[in-house]
Amino acid sequence: MIVGAGSAGCVLANRLSADPKVSVALVEAGGQDDKLEIRMPAGFAKLFKTEYDWNYTTAKQSEMSGRELYWPRGRVIGGSSSLNAQMWVRGCQRDYDQWGIPGWSYDDVLPYFTKAEHRVGSNQGNVYGTSGPLYIAELRSPNVTTAAFLQACEELGFERLDELNGRSNEGYSPTPVTQNRGRRWSAADAYLRPAASRPNLTVITGASVDRVLFDGRRAIGIQYDGGAQVKARAEVILSAGAIGSPHLLMRSGVGAAGELSDAGIEVVHDLPGVGKNLQDHLASAVYIECKQPVTLTKAESIGNLLRYIVLRSGMLTSNVGEAVAFIRTSVEEPAPDIELIFAPVPFKDHGLTPPTGHGITIGVILLQPESRGRIGLNGGDVTIDPGYLTAEADVKRLVAGLKTAKQVLSTAAMKPFAGGPMAPYWAPESDEELAQWVRERGETLYHPVGTCRMGTDDASVVDPSLRVRGVEGLRVVDASIMPTLNRGHTHAPAIMIGEKGADLIRSS
Repeated sequence: MIVGAGSAGCVLANRLSADPKVSVALVEAGGQDDKLEIRMPAGFAKLFKTEYDWNYTTAKQSEMSGRELYWPRGRVIGGSSSLNAQMWVRGCQRDYDQWGIPGWSYDDVLPYFTKAEHRVGSNQGNVYGTSGPLYIAELRSPNVTTAAFLQACEELGFERLDELNGRSNEGYSPTPVTQNRGRRWSAADAYLRPAASRPNLTVITGASVDRVLFDGRRAIGIQYDGGAQVKARAEVILSAGAIGSPHLLMRSGVGAAGELSDAGIEVVHDLPGVGKNLQDHLASAVYIECKQPVTLTKAESIGNLLRYIVLRSGMLTSNVGEAVAFIRTSVEEPAPDIELIFAPVPFKDHGLTPPTGHGITIGVILLQPESRGRIGLNGGDVTIDPGYLTAEADVKRLVAGLKTAKQVLSTAAMKPFAGGPMAPYWAPESDEELAQWVRERGETLYHPVGTCRMGTDDASVVDPSLRVRGVEGLRVVDASIMPTLNRGHTHAPAIMIGEKGADLIRSS
């Protein structure tokens, strides 16, 4: 029994149902992934705040000007892999080695990345797998300003990476994307659809899971839509993500006993770590006008739409985040602490505010936040409190990152394109002004992790085999088990966790 047909859930459904002696049920709250904007790479922002999105809102953030921030998460087959910007960015060796968990070092998990990957195009250094189900490609029609950004990074002395996903990702590169011939290639495309005809796999959509059913301390199934039940002969596996998995555990009676009792939930097992340790990549940005009318601002024209439909090329094949640079803002940093993402369009308010003119965005992302938040209960609803910028070091790193982004835009390479500041960006200069800009306009980069932390200590939520501590027949297999964030994006590790989780389940 798998709850959640997102990145990890689709992997599990495929790998576990490959054994004809095993029956698998996959339960998903959302519906089918049959909308054009899911298939069309540049259309992902059109899916935000629709039926395909959980449309979460955080608690007011005291260090972010008291704002409540919007958090989109996929509520559809494929989960957030059907809504994301298709960036395949594993992170670096240090990200996994720093977990310090047996079986989860970089060298331990690397085979699961390559097992998933079907790299087309270049494959320098044999970095990628080439026979997996998940297509990893280069953009078919990168924007002319993206080439200028890459040249600007060279001008500043950054290292050019032939491939972004090696042991070190310090440097700059075009973004590898999960696309197949110019079309999004989600976890559902890669894993679920090839397994859909198997008689031992049942997929239930439009089913909101209320709780895990227990017989004593053994998970025996789930209840969904207010009363319907499905029983599990072997195990229940939660793959509902960094919000859904801890929330479902708590609703089922697994969590901090005091918090559960206050919410009127019968305690099955007192596990205080559930919902804690929430981390997310916070993003700021610099927006400038583009001197030439070459950006994605006019991407939705009839001509571009026809070019996409007929040729699978052109502006609508863009993932928006077309290039990246991973940098260290000081020599004291052991690895990159900031990511720069280049977008050949003014990507404001998650793309929900249509651009009024041609512009360029350089996103500035804090890779290793020291701040920690939590997922909690609010009656039957969920409370999301990421605790953004509660650690002062996070502010300093983002301010340093914004200064570097401004240096990129001041290079000779960017001079033909880089104009003046574009609203709402007001060209802050001092450290105090830059910190104010972060607090007033910073947003999520959609990478929550950590809320069902894996560890070898008793305070961790799951053990290295992803079993929930203190109960039987229950695992969590998704990005919520990550002890710390990767210096990359979270789709790739979520797929890796699904692949490794499937092996752990099969071998138990």
